[in-house]
Amino acid sequence: MNAERDLTRLLAGMRPELDPGRYVFTTVDGPAPAGVAPVVTVTEPEGLTLVVRQEEADAAGLPYDYVAGWITLRVHSALDAVGLTAAVAGELAAAGLSCNVVAGFHHDHLFVEHDRAGRALELLNGLSRRSADPADPADPAASVASAE
Repeated sequence: MNAERDLTRLLAGMRPELDPGRYVFTTVDGPAPAGVAPVVTVTEPEGLTLVVRQEEADAAGLPYDYVAGWITLRVHSALDAVGLTAAVAGELAAAGLSCNVVAGFHHDHLFVEHDRAGRALELLNGLSRRSADPADPADPAASVASAE
């Protein structure tokens, strides 16, 4: 399957899926501790950021202050696609929802406040439906396309 670059098709076909777990962001000075299997790692000068299941962080005694739900956009987005992150983050921001985005090779992954993850999923599904209807003036892809 080829990666998608067209913003309208990306939004219309994103098929957001919520993982049932609870995830946290933490940081360590060395490698991930035994028993911790990160779903995301980011190396920064200050340390290694880990996104892990909350129960793994708790068992390892790792500190955190943000509990997230993990939403995967099931569309295969190209890494050089333009506008998907902005459209998704904008939709969530308009509803007062934070969104931490991680791009994988095949999919984009959103970490949103766990207690509001269901609402985030509803908003993303609404954005996808509106994007699939080119006659919808609320379609963010249409406004991006008309500005180009």
